[in-house]
Amino acid sequence: MPITAETLGELARWDTPTICNVIELFDIRPRDQGYMDHRIRSAFPERPPMVGFAATAGFRSAAPPGTGDAYGSIEKQLEQFASVDGPPVVVFQDMDDPPVAAVFGEVMCSTYQAFGAAGLVTNGAGRDLLQVAALGFPVFTGSTICSHAYCHILHVGLPVRIGGLVVRTGDLLHGDANGVTNIPIEIATEVAAIAGEFVSAEELMLRYVKSDEPKRVERFRELRAEFQSVAGRLRQRVALKGKDLA
Repeated sequence: MPITAETLGELARWDTPTICNVIELFDIRPRDQGYMDHRIRSAFPERPPMVGFAATAGFRSAAPPGTGDAYGSIEKQLEQFASVDGPPVVVFQDMDDPPVAAVFGEVMCSTYQAFGAAGLVTNGAGRDLLQVAALGFPVFTGSTICSHAYCHILHVGLPVRIGGLVVRTGDLLHGDANGVTNIPIEIATEVAAIAGEFVSAEELMLRYVKSDEPKRVERFRELRAEFQSVAGRLRQRVALKGKDLA
């Protein structure tokens, strides 16, 4: 079943750590897999969560391309957007190690946004950050470099590896100030459906520890047990689904 706009909107209500916590309930993958590592950071951590479907590409800037110019393959990327099931997230793997120049800037981000992209993720660098911030376009990068050097797109649509995570075109990504995770397509609707209940269960403990009420370990233990009980019930609700999809 296609993931609806309503499901994407519900996923966007919650921060990425919450999404990761809910995914764990399904026991669909090891807990140390499925997300990008510390090398990939939000350039604008104040932005709300980004949710969309990966549109992948490879990039280099350390040597001139054999043919074409710096922006010669953007058209292929824009055509690729139509192949994903919702708002695309441009995912660039910079093949230069270390990065030599910026993967993106104002022109590219303005173009991607105009054609419906929800954001951009790269292990490489970015530039024009003030201008991109003014666009309200989420970007996740490994660094910042002022020049684009010999930037050219090597391929469009092949699997890439970003921050330790293999990303394929069509993968569902969720990112915010805390990083970027993959949401397995098979459970995305269920993740959206129960995230609110999970957050409400966490609030049992948070309200207590943030309140002016005198703190007692016994009371905290009781509230933590309530949270674990709710989480257990949620885990039971999704257990069959998770086993079927594992």
